Amino acid sequence: MTDAVAVTSRRREATRQKLLDAAAQVFAEVGLDAASVEAICERAGFTRGAFYSNFETKDELFLELAGRVARERVAAVRERVAELERAGAFANAPANAFEIVQQVLDVSADDRLGVLLMSEIRIHALRTPALAAAYLAQEDEMLHSVAYIIDDIGRAKTIGFRLPAVDAARLMLTVWEGASVRAVMAGLDYEEMCLRTNEELARVAQLIIEPPAH
Repeated sequence: MTDAVAVTSRRREATRQKLLDAAAQVFAEVGLDAASVEAICERAGFTRGAFYSNFETKDELFLELAGRVARERVAAVRERVAELERAGAFANAPANAFEIVQQVLDVSADDRLGVLLMSEIRIHALRTPALAAAYLAQEDEMLHSVAYIIDDIGRAKTIGFRLPAVDAARLMLTVWEGASVRAVMAGLDYEEMCLRTNEELARVAQLIIEPPAH
């Protein structure tokens, strides 16, 4: 019985992931409003029944997709911090906060699709109270994930912060969001987006990282 439940659970998760992958493809082609449930199901090779057994609404699916994008970004940064820590990079942390942030964020930045997805989800959340509550809960999860990364960096004795980790994370996320949206509006390509976003984050880091004691 336990094995049967495990198999069913794996199949259900595989179905959810295929629907999310299909939704990302359809969204990239037509945007959120025009991405119908039917188009997503056709792309994934499933029926509407399969869709509604996994998601109550299209908004729920796209909120989950946005969350997956955000979690992947955070996981990449967290692994980068662990990699730098194992390599002893923080033992001789540079006085220049720009260089610190460039090392940490070298693996992650929003692409145009991710920025558009988050922006459209946010607009829908502003109009829909139920979606707004779910969006805020997801944003809070993201905030605490970033705060955890900042705590990880802070454990390197040569780096200190002027703000509590949660406050620093909130500030960094606000700047990250604004910089990525402006980069998309400016028509920058992925590499340029990475550079522009990381530069703006580095400027903020110079304000919140305590300079090394002399």
